[in-house]
Amino acid sequence: MFQLSGKQKDNEKHMKLITNGSFALLCAITCTATIAADPPYPDRPVRMMVPFPPGGANDIVARLVAQKLSERWSKPVVIDNRAGAGGNIGTEVGARANPDGYTLTIGSTSTYITNVVLDAKLPFDPRRDFAPISLIVTAPNILVAHPAVPAASVAEFIKFAKVNAKKINYSSFGEGSSSHLIGEMFKSAAGISMQHVPYKGGGPALAAVMGGETHVTFSNLSVALPQVKGGKVKGIAVTSAKRATALPEMPTIAESGLAGFEATASVGIMAPAGTPRALVLRVNQDVHAVMGEAAMKEQFVSRGLEITLSTPEEFARYMRSEIERWGKVVREAGIRPQ
Repeated sequence: MFQLSGKQKDNEKHMKLITNGSFALLCAITCTATIAADPPYPDRPVRMMVPFPPGGANDIVARLVAQKLSERWSKPVVIDNRAGAGGNIGTEVGARANPDGYTLTIGSTSTYITNVVLDAKLPFDPRRDFAPISLIVTAPNILVAHPAVPAASVAEFIKFAKVNAKKINYSSFGEGSSSHLIGEMFKSAAGISMQHVPYKGGGPALAAVMGGETHVTFSNLSVALPQVKGGKVKGIAVTSAKRATALPEMPTIAESGLAGFEATASVGIMAPAGTPRALVLRVNQDVHAVMGEAAMKEQFVSRGLEITLSTPEEFARYMRSEIERWGKVVREAGIRPQ
């Protein structure tokens, strides 16, 4: 058998050390080059898709968050309002965007929950076409009545409705809107009959109660709060599981006799499906950071909104469970998807 001399063995060891060292150096150079080639996020303006007109609750939330993220990232976060079709137009644009983290979409209860169960031809599926990042806020609706309605509590209103069967009506934001679905859920839970009167938006629905055209409505707390405090309408109860921070003296419908009743609107932030996990987590972390600022909390609470943050996984579970829950309400109410 061929044997290496001691000197040859030493030389071989030396060559191995040189080879291993060169390989390690090469890896270090390659890794450094890779890191250097990977630009920080974001390195250019980020678009925030808002599928509703300027001035509404979703737009207000988006602009507050966008401003703070711009400051944190030192890059503009540009609001892109694409209204139409109940939020579906802008949401589809967001779903079809390049999944590179530079298009984020503000979603709401209507765009990622109720539209799914009400629109048989929805051009996207939020469960499939988006990567949820985080919930941002939730907001209860509030059952409000015209001041002349002889009821100051849920129990009194139910009694009033039963005595005046088929004579009571309620206004909503429109056919298939969240206030419509909440009204149907309330009718079922309370065992009463109310006629649904759809209006074109939350403002007109609330104005109908103020003007005596309808008896009650389930209005967004952020919209109704000034009118409740001003005595223009009578606040009866909020629809959330807990009392609202902005109106702590107002009971919930659940604690007023309809145990388990809960209906809250929500706003969240999403990215197109396929967005790298690292970017999803980065945006989630930064959204949580800016929402934790005291000034931001004050901004939202003053508008009747509750800061409700989540992990991407929690947001995804919330979306699925709410679609299932409201799908049941739609079926039981006999509302047919369009």
